[in-house]
Amino acid sequence: MFSFFNSRKYSSDLSFLGADMHSHLLPGIDDGLQKMEDTIFFVKQLHDLGYSKLICTPHILSGVHPNSPETILPVLASVKERLKNLEIPVSIEAAAEYMIDHEFEQAVSRGDKLLTFGDNYILIEMSYMAASPYLHKVIFELKLAGLQPILAHPERYSYYHSQFQQYQELKDRGCLFQINLLSLSGYYGKQVKNIAKKLLKNKMVEFVGTDMHHQNHLHTVQQFAKDKKLYKLLENAPLLNNTLL
Repeated sequence: MFSFFNSRKYSSDLSFLGADMHSHLLPGIDDGLQKMEDTIFFVKQLHDLGYSKLICTPHILSGVHPNSPETILPVLASVKERLKNLEIPVSIEAAAEYMIDHEFEQAVSRGDKLLTFGDNYILIEMSYMAASPYLHKVIFELKLAGLQPILAHPERYSYYHSQFQQYQELKDRGCLFQINLLSLSGYYGKQVKNIAKKLLKNKMVEFVGTDMHHQNHLHTVQQFAKDKKLYKLLENAPLLNNTLL
């Protein structure tokens, strides 16, 4: 358990972002935070960093994290109630991070109700081992349904690192990109950091997210916020995070 009283106060260096649209803060439903008291602590810490809105995106992955609106929204309601009682002035919402697999492709084809945020944005991800064979079809079907796909952390898909044209093809198909603050910090290694920076410099990134799961992530984001050189990359990028407020 974490303590509010021992927490270090950080300046609000990330306030220019306004909203975080990728996190695993809802307790006990995926591989993110597990306890309500930890969720409240992390929300408070992110607020201290300057975020005024947090959009939680639990994993939806068949057989591993079989979440749905029925498992996610009641937990969101409980968190919102606790934040209200504690008078923590942060807006919190929930959507999901959908793994692009056969089950998700079928759900999109059937027209199932999907969790979105903002202007019909939907967060999607792939395995780190290989690109999903359903990727292009899912992007097409989501857009046909009036939803705007955002590919989570494209910089972490190492199979694209030597095929940068694959990123441009996805952009040409109308897919938006979200990179992780953790990637820019070097948390996943030098190669991932370099691809994240290249995507930013090529103006191919619309959103940045914390992808917050645990204490090490929180500490890394706090350190990132104090590194003027790193977050200046974001200040100069045409990001859409603030449009979510």
